[in-house]
Amino acid sequence: MNRLQERYNEEIRQSLVEKFDYSSIMQAPKIDKVVVNIGVGDAVDNSKVLDDAVNELTLLTGQKPVINRAKKSIANFKLREGMAIGCKVTLRGERMYDFLDKLMNIALPRVRDFQGVSPKAFDGRGNFTLGVKEQLIFPEIDYDKVNRVRGMDIVIVTTAQTDLEARELLSQFGMPFRKS
Repeated sequence: MNRLQERYNEEIRQSLVEKFDYSSIMQAPKIDKVVVNIGVGDAVDNSKVLDDAVNELTLLTGQKPVINRAKKSIANFKLREGMAIGCKVTLRGERMYDFLDKLMNIALPRVRDFQGVSPKAFDGRGNFTLGVKEQLIFPEIDYDKVNRVRGMDIVIVTTAQTDLEARELLSQFGMPFRKS
């Protein structure tokens, strides 16, 4: 079992029950899944770019990504319906905790001029979205083999009902929120 998962079961869940005064331990919010998404707009002109993004996402998450396709045709972007324009991975269970551990303890501190992630990036239902400008902050990515710096969206989906509960859950996991 992952160390984040153990910490949740032994410490975090109990402290959430005490803080929010739940009647049952099962009411305590938990992290449901993590979705990592890379949009590759250049794939319209060159389909090899998407293969690189897929390989990098596989390296980061340990899971093969699903390719996202365009839902509509947009002439200004030379985009036709059904063209491959990105890839995403949905992580659950042990892989999810491994990725979160790596993100919070290794990758985010490597970001240049890092003051913390925005505490306002919650959606109102307890889900947190984080944008990363470059994939080079992850230790698996070899700097010499990268042909293009790509950003990614990381969505952490929780079972929390409110943003306050979700923020408390993530900060107890060790998410480095910016002091406002």
